Amino acid sequence: MNEFNLDNAIRKVPDFPKPGILFYDVTSIFTNKDAFSWIINKAEDMYKNKNINGILAVESRGFIVGAPLAQKLGVPLILARKKGKLPGETIQESYSLEYGEATLEIHKADVKPGANILIIDDLIATGGTLKACANMIEKLGAKVAGFFAIIGLPFLKYDEVLKGYPIETLIDYHGE
Repeated sequence: MNEFNLDNAIRKVPDFPKPGILFYDVTSIFTNKDAFSWIINKAEDMYKNKNINGILAVESRGFIVGAPLAQKLGVPLILARKKGKLPGETIQESYSLEYGEATLEIHKADVKPGANILIIDDLIATGGTLKACANMIEKLGAKVAGFFAIIGLPFLKYDEVLKGYPIETLIDYHGE
């Protein structure tokens, strides 16, 4: 597959959400059909022979990447939603944010014991969200096949939080 300059497709917004922060706006990728197609095709190539039995996509931008990839790989899409958004029997996991805590849930029935689940989000910052998803998957008897994101921010040390799991990102930013 031809390489694509993904960095050019990602909008950088200085001083957002506060002064001194350079925000990497992944939403600009979704408005660029060439960038979005390249991402999905690249992810398909990366995972088509990896014995993936399901994709868990994290609300909300993880859904955008997870849905077409699940369709291409022919596997179920499992949604990790904010607490209170799923109607069935769920498992939940809380995790720390910069200012406070959040909770994600998944439907218990959507995760088959023994399945190899790929967890997808748009961006990996500290790794807390993805670790919460991994904990739920493992409590339900499935295995975490790895983590995939478009953007990684390794200077926030997500590799320490996600130690022992395969982590794939398409582009990494190392801070300024």
